[in-house]
Amino acid sequence: MNLLRHRLFWPAAVLLVLIGVNTAVTPGFLDIRTQDGHLYGSLIDIVRFGAPLILISLGMTLVIATGGIDLSVGSVVAIAGALACLRITGQSDQAETLGVLAAVGVALALTAVLGAWNGVLVARFGIQPIVATLILMVAGRGVAQLITEGQIITVNSPPYKLIGGGYWLSLPLSVIIAAGVFALIALLTRRTALGMLLEAVGGNPTAARLTGVRARGLVITVYVVCALCAGVAGLMISSNVSAADGNNAGLWIELDAILAVVIGGTALTGGRFHLTGTVLGALIIQTLATTIYTVGVPPQTTLLFKAVVVMAVCLIQSPRLRARLRGRRAPRTTPATADRTEPSLETPA
Repeated sequence: MNLLRHRLFWPAAVLLVLIGVNTAVTPGFLDIRTQDGHLYGSLIDIVRFGAPLILISLGMTLVIATGGIDLSVGSVVAIAGALACLRITGQSDQAETLGVLAAVGVALALTAVLGAWNGVLVARFGIQPIVATLILMVAGRGVAQLITEGQIITVNSPPYKLIGGGYWLSLPLSVIIAAGVFALIALLTRRTALGMLLEAVGGNPTAARLTGVRARGLVITVYVVCALCAGVAGLMISSNVSAADGNNAGLWIELDAILAVVIGGTALTGGRFHLTGTVLGALIIQTLATTIYTVGVPPQTTLLFKAVVVMAVCLIQSPRLRARLRGRRAPRTTPATADRTEPSLETPA
């Protein structure tokens, strides 16, 4: 019974169910083959195409842990891809590695500035996070289209193609990048005091301030990190298709990222966060997208089907609902005690 109450049990169970459905519908779904020294297969594709969402969701987790939210990550995705592709097309030789690295560096530097802008609006000027990031969500999409002049910019750069479509040690490079970012964030937040400070700011900002926590600096930092994660995701997405689309790149991905964080067990009210749960949530959403195409869900009902499944996942994670189904009253919990009643695999620093 303790296992059933674990925060990661239901996300992991739902992911296994989705994989089971795909396996039943598509023979060989679990097969992984090697071709030209690279790993291929449906499971590899899920992780590879889900890498951008995993990155954005990790950044979103840190923002939500401080009690904020970032609706601008989709626009940041579009801006990063558009600026990188624009600079690459301006080179005389698109295959020049240094030129590609410079384009990537400029794009990521701009995303860091955009993240700092969001953080300053929230931390320094006291604007509500949903309003502050909504400004960049709207304006940023326009900036991306200004960069591309309303056109789709195509590139033919083998070095740039590696970011989203390359392989290293038989694995997709995008997966390795996502795993590296996850390991770095987990190390900083679970092996240092940073994670505790973020949870303190999100759980009780007033108490954190009174104990000497520099909340403003932490808030600005997490928005910068979230924007950088979105920037890397934007490079992956544009690299994978060798093109930048300022209008559609990263469209509504912020909603998928928020859903991934919620499915993973992190409360939108801030406080305790769960990185492993976020990764599971992102994989659930990506696997669900694969399932929709596998089972042949009509395109006009895709969004409704996705919403129903996500709602079901959130409901089965509710301790109160499970208690009602068992015919007994659920214990009342406050935000401060909710995390103590449900264990987590995450180990605090």
